[in-house]
Amino acid sequence: MAAPDYVPNDTAAADRHYVSPPRRPQPWLADRPAELIEGQPMGAGLGVPGPDQGYALLLARRFESELMLAPGEHADDAVAGCVGVALKRAALFGRAPVSADLEVAFRVFGYLPPVPEEALVAWRKELFAGVSHPHHYAEARQLVDLVSEAALRMAPSEVEAACLNNRDELLAVSTSR
Repeated sequence: MAAPDYVPNDTAAADRHYVSPPRRPQPWLADRPAELIEGQPMGAGLGVPGPDQGYALLLARRFESELMLAPGEHADDAVAGCVGVALKRAALFGRAPVSADLEVAFRVFGYLPPVPEEALVAWRKELFAGVSHPHHYAEARQLVDLVSEAALRMAPSEVEAACLNNRDELLAVSTSR
């Protein structure tokens, strides 16, 4: 909207605009505490970084009513153990976790149908015991490493079919002692 004629008008001010400096005076350096200079660290026990990983906990709680738990098993332990597997699967695909990641993780360990064998239930009961407690982080990380990368790359329907045929193909160890 134009200003009335009696309002003073500074035409020189209207022509001014921002001009950036010709160069940066000094280069940026990673000199702050906790700055990652060489990228994300990799190694045993460091996990698999991925975006929005906390969302997996919300998704996992939606599966709690469907979990097939044996007497003496706790849903918190199943969730804590399987969330790590789901996060690794999501990170392999370079995305945030989705419900299919949790479905694969729960199905591999027999918490979702098909009905698991008795040997698997006895094995996982011992393996998952107390994993939800923060002091058992190392055990939770070991659970993640038990599932093969090939199994993590499968679709949930393929994992379900593999569970019917031979679940041990999905794991790095044999569940039948």
